[in-house]
Amino acid sequence: MITILIGDNSFEIQRALDDIISDFDGNVEKIEGSELSVSQLPDVLMGVSLFAEKRLVVIRNLYENKSVWPVLGDWADKISDDIHLVLVEPKPDKRTSTYKTLLKIADVHEFVQWTDRDVGVAEKWVAAEAEKRSLNLNKKLIQTLVNWVGIDQWQLFYALEKLSLTEEINEESIKNIVEPNPVENVFNLFETALRGDTKNLMEMLKTLEQTEDVYRLTALLSSQTFQLLTVASAGKDDNVAKDFAVHPYVVSKLSPIAKRIGKSGASKIIAVFVELDDDMKLSRAEPWLLVERTLIKVANI
Repeated sequence: MITILIGDNSFEIQRALDDIISDFDGNVEKIEGSELSVSQLPDVLMGVSLFAEKRLVVIRNLYENKSVWPVLGDWADKISDDIHLVLVEPKPDKRTSTYKTLLKIADVHEFVQWTDRDVGVAEKWVAAEAEKRSLNLNKKLIQTLVNWVGIDQWQLFYALEKLSLTEEINEESIKNIVEPNPVENVFNLFETALRGDTKNLMEMLKTLEQTEDVYRLTALLSSQTFQLLTVASAGKDDNVAKDFAVHPYVVSKLSPIAKRIGKSGASKIIAVFVELDDDMKLSRAEPWLLVERTLIKVANI
C-alpha cells in the first residue's frame, strides 16, 4: 500500500501522518529521502522484518533525491503487500513520470495552506478544536483569536494549547497569553506612524529591532501600504476583502485610516515606500535606519 501526503500545509500533513502512525501497531521506519540510495530500495520496499509481519515505512522529501525519484515508479508494483509506504512530499513535480505512475496506484492526499480567503474555515477549525479540548470559546472569542494569531494552523494550535491551561478565557486573557501574529505587531507600528506619534514609533522600532528580521518587517509594511491604497481607492460598491483577497480584519482596521487620509494620502505613502525599496536595494544606509527614516516620513504626511 502506498500513501502520498503532499502540499504546503505542514500542519495537516503532520496530523494525517500522526493518524496513520497511531493506527499502526509496531515500530515505524522513518527515512530521509535525500539520504536514500538506489541500492537500498530492495530492502526498503521489498524486505521483510524478522520481528514483525507488517512494516510502516515513512519517507520524506524523496522527490529531492535526483537519483532515486526517477526510478521509484519502476518499483511501485514490487512493493510487498506487508509494507505500507508513506511518502511525504510538500512540492513534488506532478509532471514527472514517477508521480503519474504513483498517482494510479497510491492513495494521494493534498493539503493546501490557508490564505486570507479562508478566515471562515479557520474559525470553524478553531471551534472544532476548542470543543475537543472542552474550551469555552464563543463566536466572538474565536474571531478575536483568529484575528490576533492569524490563520497559520500551527500558531492557532499552540494558542489553543496555551488557552487550555488558563481558568478563564476572554479577550484580555487571549492577548495576554497568546503571542500576536507578527502582522499585528507590524500593523500597530504602521498605525502609530500614520497617527504621527513619533515618540511611540521610536520605542516600538527599538523593540522590534530585537525580535524581527528587518527585511521581513519591510515586506509586511510594504504589503500593508498597498492594502491601504486598495482600501482608499475602493468604491462604495466594491468588496475589498473578496475582490482583492485582503483579510476582512485588515480591511476593518485600514478603513478608518483610508477614510481619513484618502487616496491622495495613501499615494504619498506608497511613494515613500517605493523610495525605501530603492534605498534598500542600493544599500544606501543601514536597513533599520532606512525603515526608521521612512516611517518618520509617513508620520509627517
